[in-house]
Amino acid sequence: MTIFSKIIAGEIPSFKIAENDKLYAFLDISPLTHGHTLIVPKIEVDKLFDLPDDYLDGLLVFAKPIAKAIQQAYPCNRVSILTVGLEVPHAHVHLIPMNSTHDMNLMNKKLTLSKEELKAVQENILGYLYR
Repeated sequence: MTIFSKIIAGEIPSFKIAENDKLYAFLDISPLTHGHTLIVPKIEVDKLFDLPDDYLDGLLVFAKPIAKAIQQAYPCNRVSILTVGLEVPHAHVHLIPMNSTHDMNLMNKKLTLSKEELKAVQENILGYLYR
């Protein structure tokens, strides 16, 4: 069982942003920027393009309101979607607020946020997601 499956199952706490029957979105606890969110399928598949078509079909539609809420909560040029997924063998995408391509560099120093700061980021995004 991957760490993402444990998060989805509630065995590991997360700062959930949204979920449906197939996908789960939560804050990255080592974000590149405030608002950096992960979206993972609820099934364990290592590579994104090995997911069943119905998961892939729904991914962008699921991500759209989350990305719009992130952009309102943390004004930026755009919210980008990035697929890397080498660190956890469970397909996932990153939604990252960005103002330049530099903001998307995964080698950048990550933010260190307390649980209270992560909760504030979560609440800020949720405030725009459910308006």
